[in-house]
Amino acid sequence: MNKKEYIEKAEENLLHVYNRFNVIFDYGKGVHLYDELDEEYLDFASGIGVMAFGYGNEDYEDALITQLKRITHTSNLYYHIPMIEASEKLVKASGMDKVFFTNSGAEAIEGALKTAKKFAYTKKGPGDYEIIAMENSFHGRTVGSLSVTGTDHYREPFYPLMSGVKFATFNDFGSVLANLTDKTCAIILETVQGEGGLYPADEDFLKKVRQLCDDEGILLILDEVQCGMGRTGSMYAFQQYDIKPDILTTAKALGNGVPIGAFCVTDKVAEASLVHGDHGTTYGGNPLCTTAVSQVFDMFEEYKLLEHVKAITPYLEQTLDRFVEKYDFVTERRGRGLMQGLVLTIPVKDVVNKALMEQHLVVLSAGKDVLRLLPPLIITEQDIDEFKNKLENVFDGFAGK
Repeated sequence: MNKKEYIEKAEENLLHVYNRFNVIFDYGKGVHLYDELDEEYLDFASGIGVMAFGYGNEDYEDALITQLKRITHTSNLYYHIPMIEASEKLVKASGMDKVFFTNSGAEAIEGALKTAKKFAYTKKGPGDYEIIAMENSFHGRTVGSLSVTGTDHYREPFYPLMSGVKFATFNDFGSVLANLTDKTCAIILETVQGEGGLYPADEDFLKKVRQLCDDEGILLILDEVQCGMGRTGSMYAFQQYDIKPDILTTAKALGNGVPIGAFCVTDKVAEASLVHGDHGTTYGGNPLCTTAVSQVFDMFEEYKLLEHVKAITPYLEQTLDRFVEKYDFVTERRGRGLMQGLVLTIPVKDVVNKALMEQHLVVLSAGKDVLRLLPPLIITEQDIDEFKNKLENVFDGFAGK
């Protein structure tokens, strides 16, 4: 089949919930993707922050192939070594105490919400417990994760959602206090808002929220599905704030392309929340996926990837700042580490489409006006220069109008 026939077949058989771009990716190598005609694309999206090590990494692939030939699934009725090793490495990297492996980031959020509610139930007894979430946030598309997603157009078609959720203004502690009641059992927020526009939490705000949770006996849930796993220069973004959550969610680059997520809790939470029969998953933490997790953590150390992210970030930031200086329609750069965005006054969707189709540059959008960049963590200065040239070509086309 040719490209047109493949796409027609996809639209015939797949539920149309994505407006896919007119491209068929076939394979990848390093920080580049290749379509079915072997045309090369520079990837500054990494599968929405998933492919930390890029494509075709032999160390990663060899580990999965070896496990694939041994066993891929047992269910959680039994122990297996990859899960044991992966959980130990995740606990060490995050500084948390206990791990539950899920199939996705949204499922990690679901588990975190259940854990918070069970903790309140254990400590205080039955009650209509509430959760404070943030406006402009994004936590997933399941009913529970949608309930704490602070963007109306995601939620409205699916009412009624989970009750007892109140929305505060991100980085506004007074707004959090205004939503606090004696029924509040948890506060959930992204350490760096992703879909909402690349907004990092202010240090003062996050520390005050942490102290509030301590004072009131409620739990702090940090969603690091997108901003975690080295994306901002530390394994988890909260580690740059000198605080620690009660519950942490993680996914995306955790498996580097293999679908897996997790929520992690402190011993305090573990001892007073989920017990046998409260939660479960058939596939979560299976041998193949946790082999990927274990290998990812090994590669972070072997490749000194966190050090690399810290070293390469200033070069990317300087490159993006030059776009702000050069083009009137680029008004601001914001983000942290290799999670960056450019705020535009021109239609960001048009920029994303032109970049892909005309310059073979893969980028993302966030919110209504942000060009979002989530490159593989292995990018070099040469890759950033290639990105700069391609994006300049796109922007020059808009500047000439």
